[in-house]
Formats: sequence, C-alpha cells, structure tokens
Amino acid sequence: MTTPVIGDGPGTTDAASIVAEGRHRRRRRAVTVTAVLAALIVVAVVVSLSLGATGLGLGDALAALVGRGDRLSDFVVFRLRLPRATTAVLAGAAFGLAGSLFQSTLRNPLASPDILGVTAGASFAAVFATLILRVDGPGIAVAAFAGALIVAALMWALAWRGGLVGYRFVLIGVALAALVQAALGYLITRADVRDASRALVWTVGGIGDTSWPAIGVVGVAILGLLIVVAGVSRRMPVLQLDDDSARSLGVDAGRARAGVIVLGVALVAAGTALAGPVAFVALVSAPIARSLVRGGASALAASALVGSLVVLVADLVGQYALPGGISVPVGIVTGLIGAPYLLWLIATGNRKGSDG
Repeated sequence: MTTPVIGDGPGTTDAASIVAEGRHRRRRRAVTVTAVLAALIVVAVVVSLSLGATGLGLGDALAALVGRGDRLSDFVVFRLRLPRATTAVLAGAAFGLAGSLFQSTLRNPLASPDILGVTAGASFAAVFATLILRVDGPGIAVAAFAGALIVAALMWALAWRGGLVGYRFVLIGVALAALVQAALGYLITRADVRDASRALVWTVGGIGDTSWPAIGVVGVAILGLLIVVAGVSRRMPVLQLDDDSARSLGVDAGRARAGVIVLGVALVAAGTALAGPVAFVALVSAPIARSLVRGGASALAASALVGSLVVLVADLVGQYALPGGISVPVGIVTGLIGAPYLLWLIATGNRKGSDG
C-alpha cells in the first residue's frame, strides 16, 4: 500500500502557479505605476520651469537644462525655478514616505506625522533655532530633527501600555500637536516683525525661498534615508501583524516599530527643514499609493513619488491657477486638498464603527 504524499499533486501545482501569477501581476503593476508616476513628475518639473513672469517658453527651458540655453535662460532655470522644483520633489518624497511608514507601522490611516504633531515639533524647533538661538543653515535641520524626535518620543512614552496601541498614539499625538502649535504661535507673536515674517514659512510651508547649498545638504540626507528605508522595507508587512505574531516570526516588533518611526521622524525633519510643514502631504500620499499598487512593499516607493507629485502640482496651482492672479504658498493649497480628505476619513471611520 502506497502512502500518498501530502501537498503533492496537480492541485498543489495549480495553486502554486496561481500564487506565482498573482505575485507577477502585482509586481508588473507596481513597476508600471512607478514608471507612470516618475514620468508625471518629470512633466510637472518641466512645466514648472517654463512658467513664470519671465517669458521663458518650454523650448527655452529644455535648452537650458541640456546646456544650450542663453544667459537669461540659464539664470531663470538654474537660479530661480529649478531649486524650487527640486525642493518640491525632495520634500514631497520625504513627507509621502514618512506618512506611509507611520500609517503602516501603527496600522491607522490617521497616523500621519502632520496630524500627530511630529511636523509641528520640527517646525517649532526650527523656529526656536531661528528666532532665539539665531541658528542658520544646517543647524536648522538639526534642530528640526531634534524637535520631531522629542514629540515622537513623548507620544511613544505616553501611548505605551505593555505594547503600542495605535489609537492611543493618534489621540496623544493630536493633543501634542495642539500644544506645540500653541507654543509656535507664541514664539512668532513675541518675535520682531521682520523675524516673524521670515519665520511664518514654518507655519504653512513654502518652497519659494530655497538655495542650492540647503538643497544639497538636506537632499543628501533624504536620499540616504530613502536607501535605509529600502533596506528595511522587507520587514514592513511583518510589522502590520500583532506583537505575538511578529515575535513568532523572529521579529522584535517593539524594537522594529521604534526603528521605523525614527526613520519616519528623520524624513519629516528633513522635509520640514527644507520646505516647512507642508500640510497633509504625508496623510494623503500613502492611501493614494496603496490604491494604485494594491499594497505591498512597493507602496513605499509609490508613496514617495505621489508625495513629490502632490507638492509639485500644488505649487503650480498656488502660483498660477488661482483666481485673481494671486500667489500662495504650497502649504495652503495642500491644506485645501487634505482637509476635506481628513473630514471624509473621520466620517467614514465613524460610520464603520457604528455599523460594527
């Protein structure tokens, strides 16, 4: 009598092929979405280089980019417009990826750095360093990281009850955000008028006053953080499990989540040091990316690209598409986009809770 081999046979082969085909389809979709998002970012950058008060057409902007422009085109593109577009790409990627890290790790769609007060902590520290300590340049980035890290550590300490509970983390973060925003307002109202006007960018976010040295320093930090996140992305699905399940797979969930949160905090600090607290980019980028790539580790890369695209398009809208020819900082436009989404998210969450 022959004993049948468990798991061997046509049914098992068919199931394995179906799983492999599903993975291949998801991978192909992720590559397609990533390529399309990257192409849209390139288009948005080129459009931003060709718009403005100076009569510089699309052909002139492209000629300057490839080294064939005249002196005026080179000045407008490389000294005025390209720094702004580069800032939008880098800051948007930092905020978008940070939002994805927070939401995935804490398993809560409201767990966004700008909602939880991490961005506000970075802004407060940057304003404090600017107005009180008279720090400039890289020192502002260091201060922003310290402020974001302090707020995140406070949330972690107050929310920890034998483990990290997502909803407690969110509620405590919202409270800390209100406290830090009040302190930030106090600093600005007590400052000299000229200093206060310079610090106002830290309340709404803006990308119009950046320089290549600042972009270089913060940009290198952001690119380094992107590489680190790529290295830890394989563990992200495990962190979405409960602590016992993660521990059974050999992962110390508490320590791993703390490391991922620190990475998110560093990204927030870098983006804030470069562009100020551009509102709601971290909140909306991850859900858009997940809907496009259908989840998985590839959603992290898509979140960064979506963040860059959101900031680029919002800046174009704020500069050239508002009625009356007015120009507003990019943070105001993203706030107009993100606030209705936040209200919808809260409303649908309450409805699901009441239905359950």
